[in-house]
Amino acid sequence: MANTKEEFKQLIEDVQSQDWYRNPIGFGIAKVDRGQLDSSKILQATFPIINWNENNGSAAVLLNALKIAGENVDTTGSELVCNISDVFLEECVKAFTPYIAEAKGEDHKNVQVISTLASLPIDSGLTADDYKVVFIFEDADVASTETAYLKLYALSTGKAALRSLNLNGVFGKLHNCAWVGNQPLELDWLRANEISLKLSGKYPAIDMVDKFPRLLSHVILADNTRILETSKVRMGAQLAAGTTVMPGAAYINFNAGTEGSVMVEGRISSSAVVGAGSDVGGGASILGVLSGTDGVPVSIGENTLLGANSCTGTAIGDGCILDAGVTILPGTKITLSEKAVEAIAKANPEKEIKSLMRGMDFLGVNGVHFRQNSVNGQIIAMRSTREIKLNADLH
Repeated sequence: MANTKEEFKQLIEDVQSQDWYRNPIGFGIAKVDRGQLDSSKILQATFPIINWNENNGSAAVLLNALKIAGENVDTTGSELVCNISDVFLEECVKAFTPYIAEAKGEDHKNVQVISTLASLPIDSGLTADDYKVVFIFEDADVASTETAYLKLYALSTGKAALRSLNLNGVFGKLHNCAWVGNQPLELDWLRANEISLKLSGKYPAIDMVDKFPRLLSHVILADNTRILETSKVRMGAQLAAGTTVMPGAAYINFNAGTEGSVMVEGRISSSAVVGAGSDVGGGASILGVLSGTDGVPVSIGENTLLGANSCTGTAIGDGCILDAGVTILPGTKITLSEKAVEAIAKANPEKEIKSLMRGMDFLGVNGVHFRQNSVNGQIIAMRSTREIKLNADLH
């Protein structure tokens, strides 16, 4: 037991010096929702707090407590998912004793999680089976539902950068569920109980059927960030402060999002990223890595406007405009007048600007206005002279 902060620090040093110990990349304690028919199936993992490349002292406390509790603490793999027990909680409380009194508000949130778990009322209806301790030691392919959620949390809370994590295998570890609010239901359970549920008037009002929950079911956004329809943003998306997601055609997939204040009225597909100050117009579509981008994630620069119903499958630079209805894919041929070549080259002296370019050639080229010739249908590019500026009152 650590009675003082000095004793706590010594405990951490002792644990971390042992051969079996390894600092994790990420960790946390999750409440899990199990299958209604198959209780071994984890449908969802909810983390009140996650740690990502931080708080290794708390990681040492949790791992040591698991070891004392008799769990198989194998830190040689890429991830570790363990059960909690009374012994585990007791050992954590003993270690965290010097910090329990000051664990309030924004301070010592891992201690708050342990204190809350240890003090749950007996009649709460929750048991140790409702919780898991989850660690990621290497950013390898996803091997469990719990670590899939931990990585999605890391992205959605902004603790991990978009496109920085290995998400291979995530679809295979997330179960397709019927979602009623925050509760996932096994589809097989609904089928097995359809008659009784419907005849008794208890058949649920299902919001959606998907492997991913909605972002707002798990993440509290910054005060100046708005999502006007909860179905428009999937868990695993990342929204920078000041982003507004309108209803209608707007949608942001997992591992995609914004890097600053952005107006979103169109679709940001998986792995696409939009820079600060940009406007994704109504019905505009930024393609993801599985939808026509040759597997290259699309980045949209800062202060760029994607016009209504436009389509982007390649990188667009800062201060650019893509007119309404115009499609720019990696192989799209784009013509430039002599005047346009000169003006764009002057604004981008390090880039080679020619009279005929493809969409992929505009990577890192700023200040371009993409248009379509209404007479011959050609996609043309010229120097953009319009400043894209969002309404500060809306962001």
